Parts: sequence; C-alpha cells; structure tokens
Amino acid sequence: MAGIDIIAVNSWRQRRQFIDLPWTLYRGDPNWMPPLRMNQRELLNYHRHPFYDESRIQTFLARRNGEIVGRIAAIVNAEHLKRYKDDRGFFGFFECIDDQQVANALFDAARDWLRGQGMRSIRGPANPSMNYECGLLIDGFDSPPTFMMTYNPPYHARLIENYGFRKGHDLLAYIGYREQLPAVSAKLGPLAEQAQSFCEAQIRSMNTKKFREDVKLFLDLYNASLEVNWGFVPLTDRELAKLASSLRLLLIPALAVIAEVNGRGVGVILGLPDYNPRIKEIDGRIFPFGFLRLLSKKKDFKRIRVLSINVAPEFQRWGLGLVLMRGLVPKVLDINIGEAEFSWVSEDNNLARMGLEKGGAKVYKTYRMYDYEPTGDS
Repeated sequence: MAGIDIIAVNSWRQRRQFIDLPWTLYRGDPNWMPPLRMNQRELLNYHRHPFYDESRIQTFLARRNGEIVGRIAAIVNAEHLKRYKDDRGFFGFFECIDDQQVANALFDAARDWLRGQGMRSIRGPANPSMNYECGLLIDGFDSPPTFMMTYNPPYHARLIENYGFRKGHDLLAYIGYREQLPAVSAKLGPLAEQAQSFCEAQIRSMNTKKFREDVKLFLDLYNASLEVNWGFVPLTDRELAKLASSLRLLLIPALAVIAEVNGRGVGVILGLPDYNPRIKEIDGRIFPFGFLRLLSKKKDFKRIRVLSINVAPEFQRWGLGLVLMRGLVPKVLDINIGEAEFSWVSEDNNLARMGLEKGGAKVYKTYRMYDYEPTGDS
C-alpha cells in the first residue's frame, strides 16, 4: 500500500521497535498497563520459550514516513493443529494507529505468511496462544486490566472487523467485592458445606514444602478440566515446567486452595495478586531493581485475579467449585483483599457463570476472539 512499508522483523533493532511500540501508542492512557519486557521477549520467541519447540512465529512492523505505526505477529500453533486439524493460524500482539490502511497492510502480511505455512484461516488475538494472554477487549474500557489480561483501544475492534474478521467466541471477566462476602457466605455457605460433606472433601492451602507436586497438580487439573472449553489446547510438558517455575515467584500459597477426596487432589482454585500496578511503577523492567519492587510486600495487594477454578471432570457436578470458593474466602479476608476478578470465563461455560452470578459477581469486561476465513481471500 502506498506510503506503508511492512517489515518482517529479523534484526535486534527491529525486535526492540516491536516491543517498544505500545509505550508510544498508549502514552497518556491511564488504563494501559505495560507488559514485563522480559516476558514479552520470550512470548515472541526473541528469547527461547517452550511454546516454540514446535510452533512458529513471524513478527511484522508497519512503517510510514519513517515512523513505526503498527505491529502484528503471525503464529502457527503446532498443538492446536494436532488437536483440531483445521489448518488455522493465529495473529497476536496486534497494535496499530487508528488507520484502516495500516491495519489492512499488517493483516495482509500475517495472512500471506500464514498461507505460506499451509494455513487457510486465522484466529486471534492470541499472544501467542489461549493459554497466555488472548482476546480483544470490546467492553469495559473504563478501568485497567488485571495481571495477564489484555488491553487495547476501542477502535481496534473496528479495524479488525473491517478487514473481514467475525466473532469467534467471547471470554468474560467477572468482578466481585469484599463487601459482598457476608451475603454470599450466608447464601451459598450451606450449599458449599453440603457439597463438601457429600463428597468428603478436605480443603488445604498449597504446601510450600511440596511446591513442585502441588503446582503439577494444578497444571494437570488445568489441562484435564478445560478439555471441553472452546478452542482449548493443553499445555505441553515443557510449557508446564516453565509456568511452574514462574508461579514459584508469583504465588501467595494461601491463595492457592486444593480440594482432596480420599487423599487425591481433585480441585484447585488459584488467586494471583494483581501485579499490574507494580509493573507500571517499574515500567515493565525487571532489572536491575524492578524484580524486588515487583515481589515485595505481597500482603499489600488490594486486588487479586482468580486465575482458575479447576475440578477433575468426574467431580464437576458435585459443587466442588463452591467448596473451593468457600475455602478461599478466609484467606482473602486475612490478606485484606478488596476485590477479585474472575477471568477469563468462556461465554458458554454455563456452570461456572451460574456459580459466579449466584455469588453476586458481575461481568464487567468482555474479550473477543475473532475468526477470518479463508486466508486466501481479500
């Protein structure tokens, strides 16, 4: 397109421009939260990440009149292809000025590269898969995202839809507040107690002396319990190991609650502090001292993200989700958490949605996955 150059990222300088672009585009936006730069390099495969043991990525920059005005990544997710056999590629890490020509040029570049990789259709945004950050924010722009959730300007939806993408699936974020807990406990406490008694479940917090075993339990249940979720692809063993290593630093053990039946772990609920305000303070830079500021005084956090409630498939109709929530509540009160985001929840996960809504939680942000088919058409 006239005046727009699309650059396939190869050099160290281009990689830095790709990572740095959001700092320019979101300057002055109080709700944007910078990513951890080191984490971005890994997820883009600029530093090695186990997601790319078999998967592939190519990143592109858009330049006009010498200025970088957009970026995109085209991704071949090997595990997705093994599971669905649908010749579907992905786009992710999309950022762009409010200009349809620039957006079209970026999507053309991603589409053409994916076509060269044998892909016929495109889904996104996935950064780089649905096991990491994913989805385009389409509702809930009035507050910042929680840790590991995406943020974008409202016009991104228009740019994506004008290119020809259509809704694939929505992912929901629920919010709940500390002051709701007494009413919730009175309403749902007896049901949780009955469910716990029925299945004879024992509740405990994560055991730091058996950290590896407990994290492996969480990740195994994550893979097993989400089998039926839209677009789900299991984490590989090496991805599981990488995530376990990260969680060691980020977790507050009291916010990881485990349900056991006959000594077997059958359910977990995992709350992570919302690190985003601290990441903003250190401008996404872990070194030299950001690491200490990020992880210090974990009891000072006021918001958590309930990242996952996972129950073994054979126990999912037993009410163990309520039991796990009941086990988490006193831990949240001890740490003085003021609010909790439950994210993300698939729009068709009626069981999870019903439980959250009965507890008074409300949908306050919506994220959309888009599909484009076929890649060969303009």
